[in-house]
Amino acid sequence: MVQQGQIDHLLQETGEITPPPHVAAQATLQNYDETYQNSIKDPEAFWESVASELDWFKPWDKVFQWDYPNFQWFLGAQCNITYNCLDRHLTSSTKNKAAFIWLGEDGTERIFTYGRLAQLVNKFANGLRAIGIGKGDRVVIYMPLSPEGAIAMLACARIGAVHSVVYAGFSVGSLKDRILDAQAKLLITGDVGYRRGNKVDLKGIADEAAKDLDCLEHVVIWNREKDLSKVDPDNTPNIRDLSASREIDFDELLATGDIDCSAEVMEAEDPLYILYTSGTTGKPKGVLHVHGGYMVGTYYHFKTFWDVKDEDVFWCTSDIGWVVGHSYIVYAPLIAGATTVFREGAPDFPKPDIFYEIIEKYGVNVIFTAPTLVRMLMRHGDDYPKQYNLTSLRFLTCAGEPLNPEAQRWAYQNICGGGEWGYLVDNWWQTETGGPCLGTLANMPARPGRVGKPLPGAELDIVDREGQPIEEPNKGGILVIKRPFPHFFRTVYGDPDRYAENWNTIPGVYVSGDVALRDEDGYYMVVGRADDVLNVAGHRIGSAEVESALVSHPSVAEAAVIGKPDALKGESIKGFVTLRVGNDPSDKMINDLQQHVRQELGPIAMPSEIEFTPTLPKTRSGKIMRRLLKARELGLDPGDITTLED
Repeated sequence: MVQQGQIDHLLQETGEITPPPHVAAQATLQNYDETYQNSIKDPEAFWESVASELDWFKPWDKVFQWDYPNFQWFLGAQCNITYNCLDRHLTSSTKNKAAFIWLGEDGTERIFTYGRLAQLVNKFANGLRAIGIGKGDRVVIYMPLSPEGAIAMLACARIGAVHSVVYAGFSVGSLKDRILDAQAKLLITGDVGYRRGNKVDLKGIADEAAKDLDCLEHVVIWNREKDLSKVDPDNTPNIRDLSASREIDFDELLATGDIDCSAEVMEAEDPLYILYTSGTTGKPKGVLHVHGGYMVGTYYHFKTFWDVKDEDVFWCTSDIGWVVGHSYIVYAPLIAGATTVFREGAPDFPKPDIFYEIIEKYGVNVIFTAPTLVRMLMRHGDDYPKQYNLTSLRFLTCAGEPLNPEAQRWAYQNICGGGEWGYLVDNWWQTETGGPCLGTLANMPARPGRVGKPLPGAELDIVDREGQPIEEPNKGGILVIKRPFPHFFRTVYGDPDRYAENWNTIPGVYVSGDVALRDEDGYYMVVGRADDVLNVAGHRIGSAEVESALVSHPSVAEAAVIGKPDALKGESIKGFVTLRVGNDPSDKMINDLQQHVRQELGPIAMPSEIEFTPTLPKTRSGKIMRRLLKARELGLDPGDITTLED
């Protein structure tokens, strides 16, 4: 466990940030304490009330059943998540409202109303049915961040097929393993993806991965590089017998379908999707979410935590390859009838100020992004945000890694106008939870370095390795979830024993794998993964602590640290540092940073080495890949690096 003495710098008085009055006044959830206590005292009544706001084909017979560690929500109910995403909006003015605003890295803009999106989803769903895809079949989607990728997801859910999105750019081996694990009948892919002006050959990777796989009956290809001006998917003549062909053109399949397609009637506990976790450590596992509970939970937090109003423009900077993109690009915003911006490509390409330009152009009101992006913007300096009118931005939220206080303060001042128009908060969750568990609400004071309080419906605690609760304020322990909520994952696909391990490591609770602490007012700080711990001369030091100390220096934009074998100390610390614009690497800078960490944390945590680097290796979801830095440093095999951002 992390040494308490090593996190003192994180616990210094950071200065609470008060939400701007206009942001707090319009917050949807005004009575946090009462709502939270009600959700914990009677979770069944709480979630039943939320579920009643949505459309069901058949109501539930029982709200919740727990056969530890397995559980079910809304037993006996029938629904389809896409009915709530699309159909329920088609009889109101929302039909003609923009559902998606998609932006390409090259400046392309495509807008889809709810009415048109429903037609396209129905057409593609009918096309899938025509080639033999139906309820329960698994479909792997290996697509760039595009409307076609979202349409493919929704079409699968429409007919009851279980989609498994694989991030576009994963290796041949990674894609093949996921196809085999899911025993997918269909692979949907694109010819290319774009990142920083470069093409990613998705078709070549897909061809190699799909070769000799007997389970695959078809491969559907979105050929985006063909002349789209000559293709009208509504009027393509002479459609061939697609069911007889293994390779099928996406637009041809779309053209075969009618604009009407009834949603498959699904049991609430029927699978919706499998999403394989990947990134910094461990073998990927297939996290399985279901139709009923997932739609209830993600919808609730979209309305109450992200606080998105009917007239708002919402921008999620994630990708459909990650759980954030599933929950808060595709499903929850559509259920709520919101307008969502999403964009393919790097957030600072083709120019460092494209992020601010989009906020101004589309009048973006609420953003969900990662601390990585905030630190990237901070690195580019203070001048860019001053060139744009950002006053539409009311609420900026972060998740993915701990949001260090320096980045939070910088963004609050430079992107949110110091509170004149906007507010910045943190939140925490995992692929397994489907939606946020900890966060700072729009009307709740923010404490830099702390993620916030448990959100309604999420009962969390901090325990020691024996499972005993840690009541002492600001003492680190293991972050656990005490009871499953509706949007919690149901199992690890094909491996129920691996699912049960998370509940049996410390009996009675779900072990998140993160280290956290809690102050006297109930604000949590998530320090980092339990396995990201350095052992220096017998002192266990969290990598996030040293990194936060480095980033608190005014010259540093980002930092990562690793442990290196040391004959005397067991491990020594090496830091990798990206400097902010206007600062140059030098021996003096190294010494300044070492002394800064020494002052913040003490001599035991001072890096013995510091290397300056223009970028840090990160997954596409923004997590720093420390294992890759360590492998390079020690001359080891880095393993699968296809999750890298660049």
